[in-house]
Amino acid sequence: MSWAIALVFGLTYALIAARRLAILPIGRPAGALAGAVAMVAVGALTPEQSFAAIDYDTLALLLGMMLLSVYLERSGSFARLTAALLRRFNRPMSLLMALSVGAAGLSAFLVNDTVCLFATPLVVRICVAARLPLSPFLLALASSANIGSAATLVGNPQNMIIGGMSGLGFLPFMTAALPAVAVALAINLGLLWALFRGRLPATMPTVTLASAASDGRLGSTMVVMTGVIAGLFAGLHPGYVALGGAVLLMLRDREEPNEVFLKVDWSLLLFFAALFVVVAGARSTGVIEALWAISKGYVGLEGWSGLVGFAALVTAGSNLLSNVPFVLIMGEHAGELGAGALPWVMLAFVSTIAGNLTLLGSVANIIVAEGARGHYQLGFWEYLRFGALSTALTLAGGVATLWWWLG
Repeated sequence: MSWAIALVFGLTYALIAARRLAILPIGRPAGALAGAVAMVAVGALTPEQSFAAIDYDTLALLLGMMLLSVYLERSGSFARLTAALLRRFNRPMSLLMALSVGAAGLSAFLVNDTVCLFATPLVVRICVAARLPLSPFLLALASSANIGSAATLVGNPQNMIIGGMSGLGFLPFMTAALPAVAVALAINLGLLWALFRGRLPATMPTVTLASAASDGRLGSTMVVMTGVIAGLFAGLHPGYVALGGAVLLMLRDREEPNEVFLKVDWSLLLFFAALFVVVAGARSTGVIEALWAISKGYVGLEGWSGLVGFAALVTAGSNLLSNVPFVLIMGEHAGELGAGALPWVMLAFVSTIAGNLTLLGSVANIIVAEGARGHYQLGFWEYLRFGALSTALTLAGGVATLWWWLG
């Protein structure tokens, strides 16, 4: 039976890592679902065990943050923020820097994929209206959103999973991660300035964006968001804090939230649920333990050689398997690398920054590229030239900072 389970595990991860196989182009969510069903079919798990394997805390948090982001977009928050940036920063380079900082800050609390989904059309409108090159702004948006999302347990899906595995609270995690994220963001800003200051004009024409659609309820939406953030800092259950905020906004509107539900990425939630089952089934074969036994001699958090090995392993695994599946696997053994927050925050930081390596390394990158396709084709190699340098520099600075801060 173990060979059948291993085969299911391998085929499932081939579908996930490749995003879309030519011989079986069903995509990642359907591939993960097929793997979950197959794990039960071959006897790796009983149906009851498969349901128990799902981390409902993570799913609740992800759903709640998606719903809150939709309400923020409907209130015109993103459009208003963009207009404020244009009023304050009227030079291309200063606008690029402000966009980077804004994307990083928002991604720390609203999930990086969602921020990129709503921000990309606004960035494209600004660049087209001001006749600015799109490439620097798209690269800044994607890379900064990924970096900023490493700061909190709600910034990206893999951090949500790490929160459930580690038991770390919102504030302790943020306190531990923030110095490294700040250093990484500063390095990325410096790299953007060094690479693109010669490509951007010194000035740009005055840009006035057409008023975006708004439900006229910005004030109450921001009050609820403030309450949600306060609840997270207070250590309340993250999933129910986010869901509670979404429910308050639904009650405020006094109408069926069908349009809001339609904007939720249900396929991503399905992907996560199925992935929990696949990993639980694979665990019964000993494959994960065998791979860890091979790797653990080269990784550690005490010396530079171990740190380099850890960063290399997590970066490679996050890009080959995708960061969420890799974190599920690596999280089984992260606690063996040391006590306290360091192993978990290091895993969260490196797996997130690793998403900046290639265009396919992060869903946020793909969202930015797809959102701009009608005006600019951000290519794989064009992204890699920036992403490889950014990833190497920000990992070096961030990992060193974490080791100094928490070691």
